Amino acid sequence: DGLLATCLRVGEINASTLAQLDNAHATTFGAPEPTDVRLTAVEGSAILVSGHDLKDLYELLVQTEGTGVNVYTHGEMLPAHSYPELKKFKHLAGNYGTAWQNQKFEFATFPGPIVVTTNCILEPRRAYKNRIFTMNEVGVDGVKHICEDRDFSEVIANAKSMKGFPKTVEPADFHTVGFNHRVVLPLAGKVIEAAKAGDLSRIFLIGGCDGTEWDRNYFTDLAEETPSDSIILTLGCAKNRLIRSPKLKGETIANGLPRVLDMGQCNDSYSAVVVALELAKALDCGVNDLPLSLAVSHLEQKAAAVLLTLLHLGVKNIRLGPTIPAFLTPGVLELLSKEFNLMPTGDASEDLKLMMSGK
Repeated sequence: DGLLATCLRVGEINASTLAQLDNAHATTFGAPEPTDVRLTAVEGSAILVSGHDLKDLYELLVQTEGTGVNVYTHGEMLPAHSYPELKKFKHLAGNYGTAWQNQKFEFATFPGPIVVTTNCILEPRRAYKNRIFTMNEVGVDGVKHICEDRDFSEVIANAKSMKGFPKTVEPADFHTVGFNHRVVLPLAGKVIEAAKAGDLSRIFLIGGCDGTEWDRNYFTDLAEETPSDSIILTLGCAKNRLIRSPKLKGETIANGLPRVLDMGQCNDSYSAVVVALELAKALDCGVNDLPLSLAVSHLEQKAAAVLLTLLHLGVKNIRLGPTIPAFLTPGVLELLSKEFNLMPTGDASEDLKLMMSGK
């Protein structure tokens, strides 16, 4: 019991940390707003930025402005396009690629240098090792590192020396980002009205980390099988499994709300927490009484911290997968199952039936 209390305290501290980061991003770059992000290429020289650090991206945009070099986001940088102080740069051309685990192919085919700002990096292939740059705590042997002064001059010169994208791809493809809690909460009335009118059967939170394991297809299958009158909140790199789904793209519920709401980076799990808590207040019920089901994709430390935050808030009936992490020993899992009904993911179809019945 003492160890559980300590872990829940970690979750409490993480909730405070996420709130501070959310506020820092909104204060520095403006409150996120729904924004259509181009997913196809624009003709010209290009730089790709991967990772999480929005300040690094901002400094790169400042230094590349007027140079004729376009900047693309990758992976967890996709939500950057929703911040007014970032999207004001016209040469922030779009997003290229998907999640971190696909970088060995995506970086190799990108026609320009790549900047990796946080720890989502794999050992580079020879095809792009001479044009990838790391920052902050990230470092790989034989790869150039950008120091704290954030001088991107070598990256820009590298981009200018390469051919870049030969043409603009048309018709363009887009994805909408920016469904931060500041955007979703004003829609709470529409959500409640839809639920009362029978136009909204359930809200799902499906997101977290992504990876290469085949059983991570569970999250895609679950999302695609959710009923057409439900809403899916998604975040983290696992959202790439949803936002690329032809079955979900462009879908709305009866009152016009999008079915898939992209809430941002894994750090933006705070937004999902805020939305759940405020909806519970509006409906005068507990968070576990909401028509809400959670399926969390686990991989590394941030996902563990977010899980502890959810448990600290008393959230129950969380499905965690695709496999139970090693630190959840049988004894610990038994305790969390007893206290919070935490459970492993199973078969997507069977889990969905249980979710729809509130289990």
